[in-house]
Amino acid sequence: MQITHFLHTAIVVTDLARSEHFYGTVLGLPKVERNLKFPGAWYEIAGIQIHLMQAAVVDGAPELPVRSIPWAEKWGRNPHLALAVTDLAGVKATLDRAGYVYQMSASGRPALFVQDPDGHVIELGEVQN
Repeated sequence: MQITHFLHTAIVVTDLARSEHFYGTVLGLPKVERNLKFPGAWYEIAGIQIHLMQAAVVDGAPELPVRSIPWAEKWGRNPHLALAVTDLAGVKATLDRAGYVYQMSASGRPALFVQDPDGHVIELGEVQN
């Protein structure tokens, strides 16, 4: 077996509209075409996709995902998705305006950690092109 590249990560969400707002509007990720029969949304960055999947409904009650509430005090020590940004100060201003709480990286590098509406931790780290 030879793995050639990373395709996507899938994230189960409880409220698709709320999550689309976070990933599409707050983070500004570009949405891509998706033709599946179950609720969800796809976003793509540099050829790698993030798939949001609405939690399934079983017998009229939603099947909720395991909420990724950080078990470590420092959010970066929890499972997380890391995305590169070019302007961390701008990211902080956007998150502040949108009312999201975040933690700066304890390492001192230019990065922060924020939780999406379902508690999944997202790292936003500044990199220069």
